[in-house]
Amino acid sequence: MSFKPILIVPGEKKSIFFEIFFKTIKSKKIVSPLILICNKKILYNEIKRYKFKSKIETIYFEKIFQKKFFNKKIYLIEIKNQRSESYVQSCFELAFKLIKKGLSNKLLNGPINKSKTLKKKYLGMTEYIAQNFKQKKFAMLIYNKQLSVCPVTTHLPLKHVTNKITKKLIKEKVIIVNNFFKKFLGYQPRIGITGLNPHCESILKYNEDTKIISPVVHSMKKSFLIKGPLPSDTIFLKNNRKKFDVIIGMYHDQVLTPIKTLYEYDAINITIGLPFLRVTPDHGPNENMVGRNKSDPTSLIKAMSFLDRR
Repeated sequence: MSFKPILIVPGEKKSIFFEIFFKTIKSKKIVSPLILICNKKILYNEIKRYKFKSKIETIYFEKIFQKKFFNKKIYLIEIKNQRSESYVQSCFELAFKLIKKGLSNKLLNGPINKSKTLKKKYLGMTEYIAQNFKQKKFAMLIYNKQLSVCPVTTHLPLKHVTNKITKKLIKEKVIIVNNFFKKFLGYQPRIGITGLNPHCESILKYNEDTKIISPVVHSMKKSFLIKGPLPSDTIFLKNNRKKFDVIIGMYHDQVLTPIKTLYEYDAINITIGLPFLRVTPDHGPNENMVGRNKSDPTSLIKAMSFLDRR
């Protein structure tokens, strides 16, 4: 059986991506064809640095739709303007074009320095990719087989979170998460919803937990396996978190901090709600570790394994 290729945007020019990519290829049999979208000089410098031995075939965009791809092979589409400030975006733009033309429905990108690449035009890569596909309903899922998390708001300064939390937005995230689990994982997830305030309480007259979150959870109980609002300081305790497949929190670090503490690199970042699968390792470029050959490839292994054979 021939599988659709996985499109791979390595990301920043200075990053641990190629180190963990080479380690992944050596340790895990990936069946789907792999198409790297990057600069050839950067790639071959990294091949030399890490003594990677697998053959990589260069292909050209103009002939790509007549190309027959073979499983277990690695291909390269070169992006030549590697000195340009828009280099990383050029890699993404080509990947987006290939997805829109139907070559693949699988995208994996390496770690991105948001301040460099996005220049404060987007909250994060999740929003950047969704906007390029004119997708207004989407969600960030940090996925682990034992427990996943999803923030209702992503990369948003805390002082703006309360103004963004709405019944409509919470409901939207629950539906997207539920649909993803049913479609790609084959089961309906047990969903826990955190409160916004400490202990779901507030000394103020207006309490978001009772006015917004609780009514949404109550209205969805007939169709979804959902509980909440639950205090975020105790929901991740062992006997509490085992009751759920996904915990949806109100803001980024409310759920990403505990999931990374629990599983470290054994989790992947999936943008759900898109017309294709987009996955990335759940960590940054880690420029200080470049060339030291000590980076942990676990998250990339999980990311590529998730996309493989789909």
